[in-house]
Amino acid sequence: MMPGSRNGISRDGQTGIPGTHDELPPPTPAHGLTSLRPLRHRSFALLWTAGLVSTIRSRLQSVAFGALVVSPTAQATWAVLGAPGPFLPIGLLAPVGGALADRLPRRPMLVTGNLAAAATAALLAGLVASGHDSPGAVVVLVTGQGSASALIGPFQQAILPDLVPRSEFLAAISLNSAQFNLGRIAGPALAGATVAAFGYPVAFEANAVSFLAVVVALAFVRLGPPAGRAVGLFTSLRSGFTAARREPSCRAAIASIAVVAFVASPFIALVPVMAHHLAQGGSRATAQITALLTTAQGAGAVAGALCLAPLAAHLGRGRVLSWSMVLLPPALLAYSAVQTRWWGTAALFVVGMVYIGVLSGLSTLVQLRAPQAYRGRVLSFFLVALGVAYPVGSLVQGPIIDRIGIGWTTAGSALLLSLVMAVTALWWPGVRRALTDGRAGDRAGQAADAVPASPRAAGGLAARPDSQDAGVA
Repeated sequence: MMPGSRNGISRDGQTGIPGTHDELPPPTPAHGLTSLRPLRHRSFALLWTAGLVSTIRSRLQSVAFGALVVSPTAQATWAVLGAPGPFLPIGLLAPVGGALADRLPRRPMLVTGNLAAAATAALLAGLVASGHDSPGAVVVLVTGQGSASALIGPFQQAILPDLVPRSEFLAAISLNSAQFNLGRIAGPALAGATVAAFGYPVAFEANAVSFLAVVVALAFVRLGPPAGRAVGLFTSLRSGFTAARREPSCRAAIASIAVVAFVASPFIALVPVMAHHLAQGGSRATAQITALLTTAQGAGAVAGALCLAPLAAHLGRGRVLSWSMVLLPPALLAYSAVQTRWWGTAALFVVGMVYIGVLSGLSTLVQLRAPQAYRGRVLSFFLVALGVAYPVGSLVQGPIIDRIGIGWTTAGSALLLSLVMAVTALWWPGVRRALTDGRAGDRAGQAADAVPASPRAAGGLAARPDSQDAGVA
């Protein structure tokens, strides 16, 4: 949603950026189990399965973390302080990771990053088990884990072309989104049972072990060399920024995700606060309702992710993204008004369906339009926009909730997002065209080019927005 955005593509389809993918991949047939086609590729299937294990355990930790810091304080501010842990490091480290991802072998960096995240989770488990689990100390360790994820995030995003052909990007990113959100279903359910039966430390220990699944899978995957040139770090970052700015669809998608992440995405970090409100106090009740609500959001996101590829094949990627963005504010308004756990569950299911369409549509647009030689850097700027705007928005909304309540705050964010989208559509129509039209258009046969995916915030090996949340994904 950046002022002055234009289509910016010449009649012959050239953007003026070396390595831009101007030729559209052949469309994937819109029949059968379209969303499952990438699982035929061994490398993708291995990493998808390992990522599912890791995502479930990470969601278990996320739910335990939210209940751990909210229950003793009853303050929304502590809940949203957990959001910057995974995300604010992205502002500093993701661009560096993007520059490195275009130059360094990706497998060693991915292995190192996952081992570092595992070590941090083990330290967190020890801290909680020893009784030194003050909210501040827990947030510091979560920030350390987020730093490791931020550095390897661009590496994770950049390997998609090594796993599936471009014609299957739509289905691959939809599957990644489904995988990430399957973790929202199984993880919270396990979290509620684990915390109730064994206590908080086991939740963090399980997350530490889960990172090893990804490390093992990487040993059996062949990744191509990076396409970037060996130049200085700052020169590399500057050229990557220029590439992102000159490509209209990338520029519009990065600006749009920043707005959505700042205004709307904080509902993810604030799920424990809504659970605390609905439970009317109590540590175990808060943990159980947090698990229920998070599972509902994950179920909705899985359903939405699996529908995205077929919908885009028939209606066009642009229409699917447009309708997702239009429906997000009403869905959040409905969620803001709930007063019981079961209405909250139903409302958050719908929010999850719609939100994944927005996040996935914008993420995939960048995946498709990023020039090959600049892929890691352009994707890192998308991660920066998501990863910085989301926790900052959460930090802004937390103190407001402490004053006026979560219902009014969520309703206000939904109305503000509607206003921003309306003003953008009226004053800067070029932004809408860059997001929904471009060379891919909205034709049914071209849906495989501009695909919905997830933060996080993809899923799978994509940076996890609630870790991956995402991502916010």
